[in-house]
Amino acid sequence: MTGAAQFEGNGTGAGSARLPRPWWIYRGNGLPLHDIELADVLPGAPPWRTFTGSSASANGDGTGGAQAPVEPPAPPQDEAELRRRLGATREGMVADPTEVDLVNAALILRRPLLVTGRPGTGKSSLAYRISRELGLGRVLRWPVTSRTTLSSGLYRYDAVGRIHAAATSDSGTTAPAAPADAPSGAGDAPSSDIGAFLELGPLGTALLPHALPRVLLVDEFDKSDMDLPNDLLDVFEAGEFTIPELARLRGHRPVVEVRSDDPDRTVLIRDGRVRCREFPLVVVTSNDEREFPPAFLRRCLHLHVREPERDRLADIVAAHLGSRDDDPRVAELIRLFAERSAQENGLATDQLLNSIWLATSGAYSRGADWEALLRAVWHRLDGVREP
Repeated sequence: MTGAAQFEGNGTGAGSARLPRPWWIYRGNGLPLHDIELADVLPGAPPWRTFTGSSASANGDGTGGAQAPVEPPAPPQDEAELRRRLGATREGMVADPTEVDLVNAALILRRPLLVTGRPGTGKSSLAYRISRELGLGRVLRWPVTSRTTLSSGLYRYDAVGRIHAAATSDSGTTAPAAPADAPSGAGDAPSSDIGAFLELGPLGTALLPHALPRVLLVDEFDKSDMDLPNDLLDVFEAGEFTIPELARLRGHRPVVEVRSDDPDRTVLIRDGRVRCREFPLVVVTSNDEREFPPAFLRRCLHLHVREPERDRLADIVAAHLGSRDDDPRVAELIRLFAERSAQENGLATDQLLNSIWLATSGAYSRGADWEALLRAVWHRLDGVREP
């Protein structure tokens, strides 16, 4: 990719990966930190990446002093969601030293990590592995499409809903019930309560003043409109943003309670400004379908993920389906999959999991049609039809 130094993960844990480097905080072994608090081992940010945000709580004035209040810790990640994405935690997971180097560099430098590679190589799951290992709680996920804008990641304002509520109030009729996800008491709030109609997005929530960085996954960034990478530059550099709808009210209502992207959580915003204290650990994924402007790449570290090799594939299978070392069908499918993936310019790991589940779960009786079924499950991802 033009404009940035690119480091390639080799999809394996050979060599020095089995012996963690002394400076590593994130180890990449899939196991949560044990008897260690991240706050005790995370070095201070570089001067140019130090931010001073503070919570607009009842005791905070937003000045960002050393003892300034911060937001509560992130809610825990749903365990069922983690198991679906990562499988079970287990000893002996093979780490890719290049991947671990880049994650730790991004953590220490407070810089976004741009992760590129073919579909199905585990780019998105990296954010969840980081969060589980470092105990950083729920991952904030921002899925990107061609219609995604910067403002949709920062916050959402329901202007139409507020106008409707005001009209209902003026007519003297009973206001409609508040949505189920509205802040406590929002149903009783007057129509002028703008906070009931404003919600922070994943990026906006990640930039709240937390004591530890939140993990933000910006997924499939290459699907975005051409302007979005440049639109993000100032937010990534400044670590803050302004909500104009609230800034206009700061003269008579400096603090407003709004919903965050975390379920059932509200936050207080002072003077319409959100400023981080610890820059979030941002994982930006891309399938390499486009290039990004140099100004955006300059602000990121870049990790290119290659297709996993056999040892890594075996780890992935064991995490999701349990150890299958004594099943020759599994070893043979992993071998055939690695060979087929190399021939077809890359297959997705979930295609391997699908085939192993069919072969070993008992739901399918293997017969003469197995080879044809396997070819259908391991179909090419580049859109080229097989003869």
